[in-house]
Amino acid sequence: MESKARYLQIADDLRRRIKAGEFPPGAKIPSRAELSRHYEVAPPVATRVLQILVAEGLVESRPGAGAYVLPPPERLQLSRAWYREVRGGSPFAGDMEAQGKTPSWRVHSRTDVASADLAQRLAIAEGDPVMRTVYVYTADGLPVQRAVSYEPYELTRGTPIALPEDGPHAGRGVKNRMRLIGIEITRRREGLHSRGATVEEARDLGIAPGAIVTVLRRTYFAEDRPVETTDIVAPGDRVEFVYVLDVD
Repeated sequence: MESKARYLQIADDLRRRIKAGEFPPGAKIPSRAELSRHYEVAPPVATRVLQILVAEGLVESRPGAGAYVLPPPERLQLSRAWYREVRGGSPFAGDMEAQGKTPSWRVHSRTDVASADLAQRLAIAEGDPVMRTVYVYTADGLPVQRAVSYEPYELTRGTPIALPEDGPHAGRGVKNRMRLIGIEITRRREGLHSRGATVEEARDLGIAPGAIVTVLRRTYFAEDRPVETTDIVAPGDRVEFVYVLDVD
């Protein structure tokens, strides 16, 4: 317990020194041996400190050369506003273009079965079929967010909208697609939390496994019936979700 508390204290101190400009972007921070001597800790503690700073995106480790401070990341904004969806088009593309970025994304869909958590979110039975779609969004070629959406397959099986990003109605958004099969989306629910990135998320977002990400969990409803749910994951230090809400 003492070792854990100590490496967190050291990481806090180095983080403060970096943000204060003592170690500016491009500067080399003390080596593991130097950290061990300065803070009077064992080498494994110093190693853990550096791992934390790398995972947070504050420094990069260069094999054989040490660890160097990275420039502060640019923070992009993603709007959360219903009117963006009503107007049509891609809200992500609109956000990126407004910030001078070139948007792009890649998509993959396949059928899957509902886990216990997913079944609860979609009000279906565990093991029921779902359509799973993974999106990786980029701006100027750099990953910005990863989204995994799920739709109850019983709703869309055999219809022209079964594949969200394929077929005659691809890319029209959940609201417009569901309307084509007689389902009118009336509301959405969203929640935010933070956690460490999974290996798959880290790969797609170009970050270290365990790095802090912001997770936006969104579910669309037709009255009281959930018809789609999505986990949108973005690097916590690079993306800010911005809500636009009417004061009424």
